[in-house]
Amino acid sequence: MSVCRVLLRQSAQLHDPSEHAAIDATFYERDRASRHYCHRTNYRVQTLKVSKLVDTATQAVLDLHCSTTLEGSDADLAEQIARRNAGDLRSLAADKGYDKQQLRERLRELDIRPLIKHRIFAPYDHAHNARIDEDRYAQRSMTETVNSAVKRSLGYAVRARTWYREFREIALMCVVYNIKQAVKQ
Repeated sequence: MSVCRVLLRQSAQLHDPSEHAAIDATFYERDRASRHYCHRTNYRVQTLKVSKLVDTATQAVLDLHCSTTLEGSDADLAEQIARRNAGDLRSLAADKGYDKQQLRERLRELDIRPLIKHRIFAPYDHAHNARIDEDRYAQRSMTETVNSAVKRSLGYAVRARTWYREFREIALMCVVYNIKQAVKQ
């Protein structure tokens, strides 16, 4: 996976990325195997959760995180991805699924401005949301655009059978997407 991350980083550099990114998660289906194979190999997980960090200006995939378990918080994954890309980012936009105070604090420690709307539990949450830069926050939808484009052009399912090959396959899908976008420009 380290080689795939290097390829992903190099393909993202073809776009001259900005310092503003957005993060969102999507699911990829595992290609259906025969019932006999699934029973023999204890093949039970049907979807993969993939969190992608996308540059909002160029729509290039900067980094990703893949998981076969649906447990855990999206905010914890966002912190891990942001830590890997801390030197390159000035702001990180995400939807309310990433609303966690600990994530906001960690992003500020990394000198990354969090653009994450607060869930409304108290009157002061309205004030927090009013201070968010709406233009930058609106760019978080670029991750959904990229997720949709990757799935439409390269497929919504992975064909590999082992988890580490599935992760590599998704990373290489993102590399191909970045290269295709760079050629179009």
